[in-house]
Amino acid sequence: MPELPEVEALARFLTERAVGHVVARVDVAAINVLKTYSPPITSLGGLAVESVTRHGKFLDIDVSGLHLVIHLARAGWLRWSDTLGATPPKPGGKGPIALRLHLDDGSGFDLTEAGTQKRLAVYLVSDPLEVPGIRTLGPEPLAEEFTVDVLAGILARAGRQQVKGVLRDQSVIAGIGNAYSDEVLHAARLSPFKPASGLSADEVARLYAAVETTLEDAVGRSVGLAAGKLKAEKKIGMRVHGRTGEACPVCGDTVREVSFADRSLQYCPTCQTGGQVLADRRLSRLLK
Repeated sequence: MPELPEVEALARFLTERAVGHVVARVDVAAINVLKTYSPPITSLGGLAVESVTRHGKFLDIDVSGLHLVIHLARAGWLRWSDTLGATPPKPGGKGPIALRLHLDDGSGFDLTEAGTQKRLAVYLVSDPLEVPGIRTLGPEPLAEEFTVDVLAGILARAGRQQVKGVLRDQSVIAGIGNAYSDEVLHAARLSPFKPASGLSADEVARLYAAVETTLEDAVGRSVGLAAGKLKAEKKIGMRVHGRTGEACPVCGDTVREVSFADRSLQYCPTCQTGGQVLADRRLSRLLK
């Protein structure tokens, strides 16, 4: 799933390539991706792209005051082409293309989605806050206003909730998902199951520093890359997430995994849990 660094990179990529161009037309191949119907998506034709920004994991394309808001979800992606084919994708087809946006110079992008769980979402609104997921977003972790004291307050209010869940909750902190929460917790040397309100002042400071450095480093690696290379860069940059069975790059211990019904997390026992291995089941208890 694209998270804050990849969506930020996509926003800057589109800023360089799309801003200033006029939308020629929009082809919808999978009607289920449209979550709003007024104004219709065809309203974008003839309007100019003015800016591209990000809200958490949401991509916001301002087209003459109308906001084309995209949430790529777990399996969605944006594929850019300098010479986009003129033939529209077949509606209801079996291919991955859900929506195609053409610009006036022949360039544009496809929104694609793999797999059977169709969660890719596209909204066309006059105000991004009309999108429920944006309206309820927590603070941006790379904003100046997000300080160690802000994080401390968030953790205190979360009570006994596991710190991994706090980091992933978009209504609490915007933009961090399953992958980067694993990376942040590894950098902070914290168990994913530690209760949020149980962190000491030193642990809160470590977690804050890990959030900032992990996300800033990931943004730095991603910005400037072509859209098609962002997925590979994300995977390469991971130290523990998606690396079950490999050696931890910090201590050399074996990276372990805890599996859930629809996801998994990875961690290093030596770096994060005092050498103890977390039980690989949903009801795993915190190992201090």
